[in-house]
Amino acid sequence: MSIITIVLFFLYTWGLGFTATKFLKNSDNFLERNLMRIGIGLGIFVVLTTIMNLFHIPLDWKIYLVVSLIIPFYSLIISIRNKQTKLPQLKLTKSTIIILVVLFLFLATFFMYHKGAFAYPYLENDDPWDHAKGIKFVSIEKTAETPDYFADRFFYYLDPYPPGYEVLMGVLHQTSPSLNWTMKFFNALIISLGIIFFYFFARIFIGSRKKALFATFVFAAIPCYLSHFIWAHSLVITLFFPAMYCLERIKYDKRWMIPGILVIGGICLTHMLQPIKLGILFALYFITKSILQKKFMKTEFFTIVGGYLLSFLWWGFKWKGMWSLALGGGKTTDLNQIGGISVIVKIITSITKIFSAEGGTATRAYTFNDFFIAKSQNMINNPIGIGIFISILTIVALVYIIFRFKSMPKEKNHWLVITVVWFIFLFLFVNSETFNLPIGFGAFRMWMLLTIPVALLAAEGAWFLLALGKKFKVPAIIILTILIAGVFFTSAQQKYDVNTAMWPPGKSWTSYEELNSWSWMLDNLPVNTKVYSYSDSKRVFGFDQFACVWCEDFIEFNEGILDKNMTEVHQWLKINQYEYLIFSAKDFKNYGKKIGEENATTLINQRMNEAGSMPDKFQVAQQSQGFILFKII
Repeated sequence: MSIITIVLFFLYTWGLGFTATKFLKNSDNFLERNLMRIGIGLGIFVVLTTIMNLFHIPLDWKIYLVVSLIIPFYSLIISIRNKQTKLPQLKLTKSTIIILVVLFLFLATFFMYHKGAFAYPYLENDDPWDHAKGIKFVSIEKTAETPDYFADRFFYYLDPYPPGYEVLMGVLHQTSPSLNWTMKFFNALIISLGIIFFYFFARIFIGSRKKALFATFVFAAIPCYLSHFIWAHSLVITLFFPAMYCLERIKYDKRWMIPGILVIGGICLTHMLQPIKLGILFALYFITKSILQKKFMKTEFFTIVGGYLLSFLWWGFKWKGMWSLALGGGKTTDLNQIGGISVIVKIITSITKIFSAEGGTATRAYTFNDFFIAKSQNMINNPIGIGIFISILTIVALVYIIFRFKSMPKEKNHWLVITVVWFIFLFLFVNSETFNLPIGFGAFRMWMLLTIPVALLAAEGAWFLLALGKKFKVPAIIILTILIAGVFFTSAQQKYDVNTAMWPPGKSWTSYEELNSWSWMLDNLPVNTKVYSYSDSKRVFGFDQFACVWCEDFIEFNEGILDKNMTEVHQWLKINQYEYLIFSAKDFKNYGKKIGEENATTLINQRMNEAGSMPDKFQVAQQSQGFILFKII
């Protein structure tokens, strides 16, 4: 664990959030004011990254720290000079007690995600391994611009894709030696912070602390919200809540459009497709609110549009790269060589495929049970399911709202109308294949967004039941106890089971024995030891080791590696200061696809035998079935 990096994370984010909100009308509550500065600063960090990268300023942690703390230090100096410095006085008010309960929910959620992430030494599935490569590149090269000599999509999630997530992790890794720990810890932390940001958004949106607290409890418990899976969705969805908080605070001070623009810009600079879905939520919010208030909500409009225009700091320079990858099936292709008409046809085909009703790697038609019954075994990247009690509360709220439809135009109910509109859109597109809609947005990844209106509606459903119980003289504490216990045992327990289970490492591994042998390096080799793998050197990053896989000389040497004898290999490894060499079962699998299984088996066995016959150059450091680690002498 790197304590200094945890402290720096909060200094970066709080400092940037303080800078953006210092001169605005903030909440009177000390905890709310400063906790939301962390969320706002998280979005601004991404925008700052893009600006720095645009002007070729190194993405160095020291620069981020200085920029983050300029205004806070200036404010501190002015306060000292004017003798206005005083320690905050935290009074144990109802508001503070509720925030403390929210912080407990945050800690409980973080405990769950942290426990699950560190239940195994490796990175799960496939996405995190690719993120590790990009994060390592950013941490060392201090840029999000990748080398132009790559013919294929070498960095899967970096350039021309928006760099927010990988740069954040890369900067954190600059002060945290272990990449494995950095990715697992801060991914879990970012998702968990979303619990806090959701509460403050819900409180100002609903206008009731108690309802917002119950909605936050449901939000924390619902299974289909983010798991601890390591990917950019963790950041982009979390940023939605600070963005909505800024939009809601505009009614108190129109200058809140400034941090609002910055955070929405951060959303667009973190992921490629989620900003489209979130953009629809922003649009529905603006349109519905304008209709209800019978006026064009121009400040909210310019905040949303301004955030998306701000993202052209990246997209304006990267659109050709994005389309070259999309049209090349994941590999770069020259658009000029395709031809004008062909480009248009391919663009239309690509858009149709991405936004088809069945689009998305795990999209399928969903049944009643998929919503109503939460399961302890689930997908790991985006679990599905809501749970019995939360589903019932949501249905109760919807029925109650329908019967109260005539009272909905009242301003105190505007949040309910917006929430229902969100729910209708998200429910439809979670079921894009179920209902055979003409378009879709990757239905299985819509589940994480559906949790937002569901949690808000569940709170309204709970309050209806409390009011109903009051009529029949049923104590509120009894109803609340039943609801909390019901949500816990039919949703939260299943969510906990999924997020603390042993997750698989991905499709590239041939066996757990092979994986465990690679994991040996985590505990037995110093961090950033240079290790060369015959077919998959990029995987060493996930075990805290290093190989300069993006270096031009590495790529040149790696070409035709099986045709090089071990004397040549040894010479190059020594010159480039590599200390270990891996032969692994995955070599047979990877090279078998390229040159045929028989040829791959012959050549790999030949190279292993050569290395074994050169004890003066290669010594066995670790060996198991399907794995040999040679120390280079």
